[in-house]
Amino acid sequence: MPLSPIFFKKTKFEVEKVSNASTESDSVTRSDHSIFVRGIRKTYPNGVVANQDVTFSILRGEVHALLGENGAGKTTLVKILSGCLTPDSGEILVNGRSVRIEDPIKAVKLGIGMVHQHFTLIPTFTVAENIALSLSLSGRLNLDAVKGKIKEVSKNLTLEIDPDARIEQLPVGLRQRVEILRLLCQDVDILILDEPTSVLTPLEVEELFKTIRRLKSKGRSVIIITHKVKEALAISDRITIMRGGRVVKTLPTISTNEAELAALVVEGFASSLRVDRGKPGEPVLMVKNLSVKGKRGEMAVKGVDLVLHAGEILGIAGVAGNGQKELVEALTGLRRIESGTSLLKTCDLTNRPPKFIIRKGVSYIPEDRIRRGVVLSMSVSENLALKNFEEQPFSKNMVINRESIDRYASDLISKFGIRASDPCATVSSLSGGNIGKLVVARELSNGANIVVAEQPTAGLDVKASEAVHQKLMELRSKGVAALLISADLDEIIKLSDRIVVMYGGKFVGEFTHDSLDIQKLARLMLGSA
Repeated sequence: MPLSPIFFKKTKFEVEKVSNASTESDSVTRSDHSIFVRGIRKTYPNGVVANQDVTFSILRGEVHALLGENGAGKTTLVKILSGCLTPDSGEILVNGRSVRIEDPIKAVKLGIGMVHQHFTLIPTFTVAENIALSLSLSGRLNLDAVKGKIKEVSKNLTLEIDPDARIEQLPVGLRQRVEILRLLCQDVDILILDEPTSVLTPLEVEELFKTIRRLKSKGRSVIIITHKVKEALAISDRITIMRGGRVVKTLPTISTNEAELAALVVEGFASSLRVDRGKPGEPVLMVKNLSVKGKRGEMAVKGVDLVLHAGEILGIAGVAGNGQKELVEALTGLRRIESGTSLLKTCDLTNRPPKFIIRKGVSYIPEDRIRRGVVLSMSVSENLALKNFEEQPFSKNMVINRESIDRYASDLISKFGIRASDPCATVSSLSGGNIGKLVVARELSNGANIVVAEQPTAGLDVKASEAVHQKLMELRSKGVAALLISADLDEIIKLSDRIVVMYGGKFVGEFTHDSLDIQKLARLMLGSA
């Protein structure tokens, strides 16, 4: 029985067999190449070589997966293709013609568009207003014409969406659809999707895959950047593996398997995770009749009760938008509790500020690492000590001990595999995956009694995800309690001692690990049980 209700469909391989990257140079002038790059090199100002002599191509009407660990060079490569970065050297051919892609506008003119891992939509604008920002119709902002274009494109590809809906009111899956529509309205025929499933539920992933298959059927090419081997196998025609800034191999999806790809992605890696079920200890977090409002004033959390025990991982499963985010924000002091209480043993946390809750031993891994997890302009070491810099050994008598902070940071950088040139590098120079590692490293290493982990492995590669799981299990064995909120149902099932299902702002079901009924859990998530 599969561990999640998502059923992947393997697409038929319809393009020529390419066994590895080196053979592609023999067909540079082939008319079926949408993009061909060779000898691409990119070095960042901090000295990190992100791409080294990269050769890569995508064929017309193909779905091509770029697979690799965080920091393997995948995102740097596609940012070069989409005009966000300029390579130090190398050649790019689009439809057989050598080009220079100076910026994203030039990329779109060449038919290349990118949906970034972190969406670039303006939340308070409508769908039409966001798309209008990227269009120039008769030199004026004509919303009626934009809405007509949206309806035409969305109908053609079965991507229906209300042009007047505000972005802030849409779930993550529909926001991603708007990003795709924005590119299609600009007549882009090569789409790049960077970690598109990192925060999607299984059902939203399947909807995305349906969209990708429809794009392919219309002759468009899609590059999907991922670290998830199963998804690469499910949706792609070819797969290119990158490691250490280089292309390791390109091969047809139909001729490979999960074990081979995992070995290519993470050389010498083998899972060592053991999940031993122990007996939970005393209650440490008690939530009673909690109600919380959402952004629009609606009641997003409706009178929920929750008990979390020491040495227990409690998973919250559910489709995004059913109150999980509001619940987490209420428990961590980021959102007002309308009624009910939140107690840490005998200490009342109800509507206390985040700093008070942190000082009481509650650690928080936010879903949005960029906006809520780091200060981009500060260094890696400063961010790792961000919540403890007022305490010894990081400071004394209000004097910061930089040497102690840098030493602490170097240790976490090594333990969690954060790819940074040195502890003094600014966080803005890190890839999205490495920013995620930084936040997880800080929150799982600060001596907390309770960890609230919201999508803790979203955007992380298999090795980094394994390290996070290992750390959570280690903390659990030491009596730390964890509240796990994840769109990855496999992750919830693997780690949780208990699972509660959240739907419509309420807890609608509960399972222990031993009594788990996956089909019933899936029905509860959809509100159909």
